[in-house]
Amino acid sequence: MSTTELDSQPEKATLAPPHTPARMRTLVLLAFAAVYVVWGSTYLAIRIGVESFPPLILAGLRHLAVGLILYPIFRRKTGIRPTAANWKAAIVTGALLLFIGNGGLSWAEQTVPSGIASLLVASVSLWLVIVDWLRPGGVKPVPRVTAGLLMGFAGLALLVGPAHLGGSERVDPRGAAVLVAASFAWACGSLYSKHGGMPSSPMLGVAMQSLTGGALLLIAGLLAGEFSGLHLGAISLRSWLAIAYLIVFGSGIGFSAYIYILHKSTAARVATYAFVNPLAALFLGWLIAGEAITLRTVIAAAVILTAVILVITAPHRTPKPVITPVPAPGEA
Repeated sequence: MSTTELDSQPEKATLAPPHTPARMRTLVLLAFAAVYVVWGSTYLAIRIGVESFPPLILAGLRHLAVGLILYPIFRRKTGIRPTAANWKAAIVTGALLLFIGNGGLSWAEQTVPSGIASLLVASVSLWLVIVDWLRPGGVKPVPRVTAGLLMGFAGLALLVGPAHLGGSERVDPRGAAVLVAASFAWACGSLYSKHGGMPSSPMLGVAMQSLTGGALLLIAGLLAGEFSGLHLGAISLRSWLAIAYLIVFGSGIGFSAYIYILHKSTAARVATYAFVNPLAALFLGWLIAGEAITLRTVIAAAVILTAVILVITAPHRTPKPVITPVPAPGEA
């Protein structure tokens, strides 16, 4: 080997892509930051969006746009031709996750502050355990999880129960009821998607769910008369920016980061988003939208998030319940 060749070896080595453990850790940390902050901020973005957009139209445009962008990309990239069973599963999960789940969240945020909405949506972790227990072949939760369930629902009752507590009014009961129903539907859709015949590519499945769920939301908006009350000239700039943020950051960057950490980290670590997101949503709602953080909110948040931690960190009997963390209604 010549001197020139020897001299060139170190230089060639520096041109190789740095797939080092340190770089991987950095990417994982950035992905976690995106899931924590971006998904926590989607509740505020929805709250701003429904100031001008009717709620079902807001959710429908958001998810249909994501589906129209992602479906051709991942259809071509994966080479998968979805079957009739795949589309049936996409329709069911799109209806549960996006139509009822995200549509219900968007509707409720007309009257429920974004931070409070995120706390009520945290009940998804509780519903996942209950639905998985009640399904055929399900597993009864261990005592620690049962205690977490009781504590969690006590926290929800605290938000909507006493009319006056800590100098604050209770949450709008109708909005709270819709959020609890939306969270229940999200849990059902999450579990169904694991056994309901979705395609092998998760991102292609997301695109199909976005197409079907977005279409259902717009049809529902049409039947509810939302289009007759939609005037494009009356939509504020902040609401346009909110829907753009939801499409690009909430559904694009946020969900991509979520898929990445699912493959690169443990389920227990990924599950931490379930109690970090409400904290981020509460802070951003207070900082940007001026939403009050009252004594009632602080107490309820402490109770609900403690319950979530008990549920997602508890050991489980075999076979394990399917409680893999999934995006909440405001985050998909």
